[in-house]
Amino acid sequence: MTTEKKRRKFAPEFKKDAVALITEQGYSFAKAALAVDTSENNLRRWKKNWNSKGNLPIFN
Repeated sequence: MTTEKKRRKFAPEFKKDAVALITEQGYSFAKAALAVDTSENNLRRWKKNWNSKGNLPIFN
């Protein structure tokens, strides 16, 4: 019997705070990922999608 792993959903405010660890506080992607309990890939994607006004696009 296999169990499916459910994908976690993150609120835009959570993503903003996580990206701020990298952009404003100088955390590495690895340390920020550990601090917020997500993957480095998620953080890299969120930072890449960050627009010039400091907002994430409205999609999950």
